[in-house]
Formats: sequence, structure tokens, C-alpha cells
Amino acid sequence: QVQLVESGGGLVQPGGSLRLSCAASGITFSIYEMGWYRQAPGKQRELVASIISGPTTKYADSVEGRFTISRDNAKKTVYLQMNSLKPEDTGVYYCKVELAGDYSIVYWGQGTQVTVSS
Repeated sequence: QVQLVESGGGLVQPGGSLRLSCAASGITFSIYEMGWYRQAPGKQRELVASIISGPTTKYADSVEGRFTISRDNAKKTVYLQMNSLKPEDTGVYYCKVELAGDYSIVYWGQGTQVTVSS
């Protein structure tokens, strides 16, 4: 029932830009936090950016100043604008949604590939 549809990934040159989108459907409760994680081959999944209703944002040190996260509450969609991309940004980017409430209910997207290479 719950689906997180991600889009915007692809292959870009260093210094280029991409805009990721993640639209949540089938969620009837309020969303507390939406975010993006990434995973490179042989590495664990790590936080890239997240946004909480307010809005309050959080970024990994490695992307601070280059990436911008935003959300559209009406559309239940989170965006990640990625500028000045570097090869080390390469990985599979996963959308994460956490519901509001007393319980930690989290949903994950299927992931979208981002490759930064010349």
C-alpha cells in the first residue's frame, strides 16, 4: 500500500547538478521526517540530508553547502537539490519517511542510482 517513488537519479559530470524527488503514497498519517540516505558499494548506508516539519534540516558534513533538501507537505514529496557534484557522491540514494507519532514507523524507497563521473 505504501509506496515511495523516487526519481531524478542519473549520470552526471563532476560539478554538475541533479534534483532527486521522492513522492510518498498510501500514507494516511502525518509525516514527521523525510530524508535521503546513500550507499556506495562496500559501504554502509549513510545520512545525506533530512528535513523535519518546521522546517528543520540536517546535512552530512560532506554535502553541506552543496545539497539542499526541501519538502512539499501537501504532495508528501521530498526533494534533494544536488549541486557541485563530486565523484565521491556516487551511490544509491534512498528516500526515507518517518511518520509522526509515538512510534518509530519508517518507510524506505527502492533507491535511485547517482553516478558522478567524467
